[in-house]
Amino acid sequence: MEESSITNNIRVLRFHHGEMTQQELADLVGVTRQTINAIEAAKYSPSLELAFKIAAVFEKPLEDVFIYNR
Repeated sequence: MEESSITNNIRVLRFHHGEMTQQELADLVGVTRQTINAIEAAKYSPSLELAFKIAAVFEKPLEDVFIYNR
């Protein structure tokens, strides 16, 4: 299985955002906790819409949350 070329800073951002849980983030963006877990672990790449929603929760530009590794 090929490793994802997209990584993220979600775990760190959650910690710096009041130690937000995966469930709290999931509730804010309308997905399950399991989806957030899979995104954090780079096992699943979110849709563009979901990526923007996650970035908006942390009030960060998309590039500060998701990193594309070429």
